[in-house]
Amino acid sequence: MKAVILAGGLGTRLLPLTKNTPKPMLPLGEKPILEHLIDWNKKNGVKSIVLCVSHLRKTIEEYFGDGKKFGVSIEYAVSDKPLATAGQLKTAEGFIDDTFVCMYGDSIFDFSLKNMIKQHKAKKAFVTMGLDEFKTNLAYGVINTSRTGKVQSWNEKPEIKVNVNMGCYVMQPGIFSLIPKNKPYGMDDVIKKAINKKKLVSSFITKKGFTDIGNKESYKKANDEHIKKRGKH
Repeated sequence: MKAVILAGGLGTRLLPLTKNTPKPMLPLGEKPILEHLIDWNKKNGVKSIVLCVSHLRKTIEEYFGDGKKFGVSIEYAVSDKPLATAGQLKTAEGFIDDTFVCMYGDSIFDFSLKNMIKQHKAKKAFVTMGLDEFKTNLAYGVINTSRTGKVQSWNEKPEIKVNVNMGCYVMQPGIFSLIPKNKPYGMDDVIKKAINKKKLVSSFITKKGFTDIGNKESYKKANDEHIKKRGKH
């Protein structure tokens, strides 16, 4: 099985850190984010990696090479312009001929990918989306009213619990037929298209094991968590 890692984004929300360094190559502890992702795939039995690269791609290619020294095999799908998530995935089409894993290159995962793959195959899903149980508190009191406007209850700053997209998927190769070529296209559009076509889009929910690195604040948080995990204070 192969893993496609989308590593071609511009990382604009992390400027100036990403001015000369692609976001997936930002350090997390002693390794770049992307190396942590590759290690996680390897730990879960996925040792064949396709990196979708674009922005500052030479930095990535020079660091990882063919992947041998990292205990994996690495191939590169190259685009010369930003194509958004699904558009980037489309560039890997020629490398894929069976069920595969796809993930964003700016997150850290620590759940059982093996179990996610197993579930995907058991359910014969077209796509399985990795979801994270996310909790947050609303900053306001929530007031419920009747049709006539009578106040029925007051719930002060309630906790909201939702499942959010982690940016990790198990997919069938048929997904490529839903993505236009050489055009920016979002993963949300592809998944909606698959649902509209009555394809089975399943979910794999985890309560922990996902760290998003989307902006400076979340990058700092990820670094703090990493240091804490390693027992350094």
